[in-house]
Amino acid sequence: MAKRKFDIFSKAWTIIWRALLLLVVVLLLLRFVPPPTTAFMLQSPYPVTQDWISIDKLPSYMPLAVVASEDQRFPNHFGVDFAAISKALSQYDDGDSLRGASTITQQTAKNLFLWSGRSFVRKGLEAGFAVSLETLWGKKRILEVYLNIAEFGQGIYGVEAASQHYFGRSASKLTMNQAARLAIMLPSPRTRSPNDLTFYLRQRVIWVERQMQQLGSDYLTPLLD
Repeated sequence: MAKRKFDIFSKAWTIIWRALLLLVVVLLLLRFVPPPTTAFMLQSPYPVTQDWISIDKLPSYMPLAVVASEDQRFPNHFGVDFAAISKALSQYDDGDSLRGASTITQQTAKNLFLWSGRSFVRKGLEAGFAVSLETLWGKKRILEVYLNIAEFGQGIYGVEAASQHYFGRSASKLTMNQAARLAIMLPSPRTRSPNDLTFYLRQRVIWVERQMQQLGSDYLTPLLD
């Protein structure tokens, strides 16, 4: 009986370490190679459009816009914002639904490897992947991949495809206002358009632009240089 239990444990451990090794290899490869697809793209009910663009070709206010809108603590955390998670759990205990509280790193991990929806299991996997990305990729690569795989409309992935679709220009030529208008789409990209803003979304664009100004144009410079 003891030998049988040892054999089961040994086989399980072998599977686990091989899976972890494969994951590390994949993450190291994606550190340098654009992801050919993502879990969210594969799950998309719409035809997928995506064009990769280097973060070095983007105006500095494009990454700043998404940081201002989605995760202002991005330069300072290590993939997981524990203060935001604690607040979300507190609200959940008080009877609210389980809110996202996801950093840009977590959103990148989710888009690449996981699925939509809110559950403790997915949030746990998301956090684990996020820490791995911070360790193996660094902030600049995380931002670059995020900007290229985030959904900006029905089947539209990445800022280059979004800019071409909505504004008829490359993302390298986006204005500050256009960058802010794209950034406010991220929480609900399939129901919003940067060219047809409701009053609430117009106010949100103004808020994002104000946050960008307060953070300063050089806020992400240490990460992007």
